[in-house]
Amino acid sequence: MTYSPANTIWVLLGAALVFFMQAGFAMCEAGFTRAKNTGNILMKNLMDFCIGTPLYWLFGFGIMFGTGTALFGWIDPFIMGDYSAVLPAGVPLWAYAIFQTVFCATSATIVSGAMAERTRFSAYCIYSAAISLFIYPVSGHWIWGGGWLAQLGFHDFAGSTAVHMVGGVCALIGAKILGPRVGKYGKDGKPRAILGHNLSIAALGVFILWFCWFGFNGASTVGMDSDDLIVSAGLVFFNTNLAAALATLVTMIYTWVRYGKPDVSMTFNAALAGLVGITAGCDAVDPFGAAVIGIVCGLAMSLAIGFFDKVAKIDDPVGAISVHGVCGALGTLLTGFFATGVSTEKGVLYGGGFHFLGVQALGVVSVIAWTGVGITLVFLLIKKTIGLRADAADEALGLDRSEHGLTTAYAGFAILPDGSLMEETAPVPAPVALTATAPKAAKEKAPDAPVFTRVQVICRPGSLESLKAAMNRIGITGMTVTNVMGYGAQKGKPEYYRGTPVETTLLPKVQVDIVVSKIPVREVIDTARAVLHTGHIGDGKIFVQDVENVVRVRTGEEGYDALQGE
Repeated sequence: MTYSPANTIWVLLGAALVFFMQAGFAMCEAGFTRAKNTGNILMKNLMDFCIGTPLYWLFGFGIMFGTGTALFGWIDPFIMGDYSAVLPAGVPLWAYAIFQTVFCATSATIVSGAMAERTRFSAYCIYSAAISLFIYPVSGHWIWGGGWLAQLGFHDFAGSTAVHMVGGVCALIGAKILGPRVGKYGKDGKPRAILGHNLSIAALGVFILWFCWFGFNGASTVGMDSDDLIVSAGLVFFNTNLAAALATLVTMIYTWVRYGKPDVSMTFNAALAGLVGITAGCDAVDPFGAAVIGIVCGLAMSLAIGFFDKVAKIDDPVGAISVHGVCGALGTLLTGFFATGVSTEKGVLYGGGFHFLGVQALGVVSVIAWTGVGITLVFLLIKKTIGLRADAADEALGLDRSEHGLTTAYAGFAILPDGSLMEETAPVPAPVALTATAPKAAKEKAPDAPVFTRVQVICRPGSLESLKAAMNRIGITGMTVTNVMGYGAQKGKPEYYRGTPVETTLLPKVQVDIVVSKIPVREVIDTARAVLHTGHIGDGKIFVQDVENVVRVRTGEEGYDALQGE
């Protein structure tokens, strides 16, 4: 066989980009979940690749690409057989093997997001192995290994069904068997929003995935040594980008109209939904078809997240079922409508009739059936043996600590009760000995002794600077500022996260403590109120309390002297 440098480099570059998608998935899943589970998320995204790689080498590649039967390849440990019949032109076996290995890992990693925050790590390792070992390779053989679907003319260019829908179906069944996270649904059955802890990391993940998708789809041409392949790669790149952009726009507009504000996390999901949807037909449709596929997938993903969350009561923290399962199936079916006939049969809208659409539908249904049955058996076996779900106490504590002995994935930050982060302030060590004068002995107050009063102000974080400036103007020489969480009688303004109302029982506030003696308390109160008042709910509260005594630690001064500057 004569090898093509251009084709080989193109395939290897694509393999490297698809591998880097693991980082994108890790960032997305970590950002959309709570801080107390970040280490667990990162560990799972690393291990599904490391577990899947040797298993795909041992058995998966042979099952998928062996020329055995229309249903199954062959058992070929260590890829020792002859695969010349299925190798792309000019591409050596090991280049193609690594290209297919990273695709297998992508399918396995999709599942972790939907089952995040409550799955045993040992159980995850087992079902991830099962996906790479036989679930993904068998249906992959049908589609890409010369199996019965390929013989019928089923078209899934880069894996809307073969990769993403397989992962999405596994995610759906796993999340259903596993059950929702503790606290996800109230006694009335209504979902509660559990916010992701870091949208910056989630956004980074989306951009990594979008970038790597050019390798996922583009390198699936598996060649660049002819004019036809070069033209096809350019179309694939353009369609991939267009579908993702329009899906994102549609979701932004939909959530803006539906909830009054554009939802950030769902808009991030929409970019991935468009990418998943166009993956099946990015070589077979024109830009008009790609645009429609993106629009449909963006809207379908938005509706599907609401359906699974509110109607089906299936808890999917990252939206993997809707993004990969729903949009993977949709993109494959829509190829049957919009295929122009360049690399496949013509679609329905281009005069090709319904035959090609029927083949696409048959492929989607058959892969769902195989994947559903196979992964259900795996999950039930795990549940009956080692257990699938983490204990409720471990889930409340966070899987970082219970599964990995990791106090936190964010050194220098404290994990709040809701699983979010708050920056810690390191305590200052007390001095061994004081060089200043020793503290004065406590004594009873004289009748004319000065009175000390603590004025405690609870206000919005955004009002802090104005309050500090106003206090400085009236002569306040010191204050203590603390970031706190709380709520008043109104419990804040209702907001939405991924279409679910956010329970605003705890809102970010700032607590400012000021102890005064010389400055009239009334002046402090009136000044603070004048600065903080807007007339809207959430302006805050002012509490006034008597203080018994004040002691300056450094010098030992007490009372009035301790409150004065140098």
